[in-house]
Amino acid sequence: MDFLNALVVLTNFVIVPGLAYGAQLAIGALGVTLIYGILRFSNFAHGDTMAFGTVATILFTWIFQGWGLSFGPLPTALLALPFGIGLTALFLLGTDRVVYRFYRQQKAKPVILVIVSLGVMFIMNGLTRVFLSLGAYAFAPERERDTRGTDDVNFFDGERFIITARNFKEMTGLDEGLAIKSTQGITLITAIIVVALLFWFLNKTRTGKSMRAFSDNEDLALLSGINPERVVMVTWLIVAALTTTAGVLYGLDKSFKAFTFFQLLLPIFAAAIVGGLGSPLGAIAGGFVVAFAEVAITYPLKKVLGYLLPESLAPDSLVQLISTDYKFAISFVILIIVLLFKPTGLFKGQSV
Repeated sequence: MDFLNALVVLTNFVIVPGLAYGAQLAIGALGVTLIYGILRFSNFAHGDTMAFGTVATILFTWIFQGWGLSFGPLPTALLALPFGIGLTALFLLGTDRVVYRFYRQQKAKPVILVIVSLGVMFIMNGLTRVFLSLGAYAFAPERERDTRGTDDVNFFDGERFIITARNFKEMTGLDEGLAIKSTQGITLITAIIVVALLFWFLNKTRTGKSMRAFSDNEDLALLSGINPERVVMVTWLIVAALTTTAGVLYGLDKSFKAFTFFQLLLPIFAAAIVGGLGSPLGAIAGGFVVAFAEVAITYPLKKVLGYLLPESLAPDSLVQLISTDYKFAISFVILIIVLLFKPTGLFKGQSV
């Protein structure tokens, strides 16, 4: 019985949160690896693209709620997600046309595009906060009307739990209860659908095959008649869908704050590099590796060990390897180790 209680605690605080967080990182890392593999630069504006897409979805969520539209037990944000993706896609295509296209035509080195993306990042961060403040004033419910661009925004509605700790205890008779949030289930189901659609698109459609050919050998792809601008356009459209979806899922699971997505850039890049830049499968694996490392290392094991060890050996301290305040440092350490010893990542992507 004690073993089962310990297992429930681990599932509640490590396994389920790790799976949800890993899925969010994996979707975000897929966007990073697509840009690196096809457009051949590291996009440091990726985190703020997630923030922009999330804000766009929040604004449509508020509009729908004002109209009395809902998605039943599911969050209204899922109904607004396609509109947020569309707005983000228009913004990314406009940014590419105004900014990145010039440097692409000049055959600029990847490092130049990285620096350009840093400038785009700062602009997007400011615009995101301005849009959130104006949108809150125009569309938000009364309780969110004073929201500023730097505030936390909780935009989740609908059923909060798939199963509650109390119900789990009543069903099993265990001392520990398992609580699974609706957002965690939605995240995993959405991630499976997104990954399946992406792999189907890349492997089965003519446009997807063109993108893969362009990624493998740009010169040969051009000789084969592949239109590079079309490949670039489709890449940005897919990135808009991935970043907005990842940002919305993360925001629903926790809450939205613009600066949080800037911080998420480190674990997302770590996930992409751990798996292997340019490898979609590697991005997924890297997302879960980084997520479980962060969650497991920062989780205090006192309660688990209390169930597994004799009472005389039960620890008095939290038995926490690293405070949660430093969880992003784990991503940084993983990133450094991979760059030093296996720069091509787990799935032998392009070296950094």
